[in-house]
Amino acid sequence: MLSFLTLSFLFLHTFPVYTLPTIFSWDNTKFIYAFGDSYSFVQGTQGHANFSFIGDAIDFSFTPQQLFANEIIPKNTSSEGSNWLEFLTGCFHGHPSACPKQLWDFAFAGADISKSLLPLHHPYTIPLVDQVTQWMTYASNVIPHPPSETLTTWWIGINDTGDTLTNSSITHFNAFWETEMTAYFNAVALAYQHGLHTHLFLNVPPEERSPNTLSNPTRVALMNNHIQAFNSILTNHINQFAESHPDAVLLSFDTYNWFNTVLDSPQTFGFTNITGFCTCTNPEGYFWYNGGHPTERVHQLLAKAIDAYLHRSSSS
Repeated sequence: MLSFLTLSFLFLHTFPVYTLPTIFSWDNTKFIYAFGDSYSFVQGTQGHANFSFIGDAIDFSFTPQQLFANEIIPKNTSSEGSNWLEFLTGCFHGHPSACPKQLWDFAFAGADISKSLLPLHHPYTIPLVDQVTQWMTYASNVIPHPPSETLTTWWIGINDTGDTLTNSSITHFNAFWETEMTAYFNAVALAYQHGLHTHLFLNVPPEERSPNTLSNPTRVALMNNHIQAFNSILTNHINQFAESHPDAVLLSFDTYNWFNTVLDSPQTFGFTNITGFCTCTNPEGYFWYNGGHPTERVHQLLAKAIDAYLHRSSSS
């Protein structure tokens, strides 16, 4: 059982809120749109198995009828159960419109930011910029997104920072991250232009502490370097977007520090193993479900922290 003080400490690990004229109320938020990778995807009945809520790069389009017939399949995420978006919204199964907060999830497992910058994991992968295009083309005029009741979440970069570890074609990484971030925020701008004005950004967690990386000290150091640079440049671009879009609401949650807090004091949070993993039906005590993805318990705790942050960030 986590104490109130422990949870309160966790909730403080956020990077800056940008105070803007538009009012944000988490209690009044009814629609959540999600873009990202495997940490955010939920499985849909009309999605690519183990990768998406709806469609893929090969079967990119869908009709309004297909979208409204689509349902979330319970406990089919990158954890052994539900993920942070499901805990955050209460949208665990069935059609999103029946949920307390409707979760419309366009994240795709294995996604990087742009296929023009890094190779796709699979021919059917939809990278972030194309997720936004898919939403804009086939969903933006179909499902509601009233500005005062809608939140858009962005969690990307986990694959990008990992996929570049052995990419010898990249010689100047800061320049590369800047190029990636330009593509990222062009996608954010496109979403903004089509009515998504309130945004929550999550940065890259400490994947250097995942079982996939821990056994190789050289890889650990390089991964840490990539993530720190990516997260720093992400913060800069959030600031720049805030300055150029004063009627938007930009919120940021620091998953890098949040993960580290839990990993540094695992027993406080009920974890007994933070270096191995258990790809099993009940990985009790494990932080990691597999070599690079956390368990349902981590997602549940993360959702509590984000929920508290969103309440603190609310104007009413």
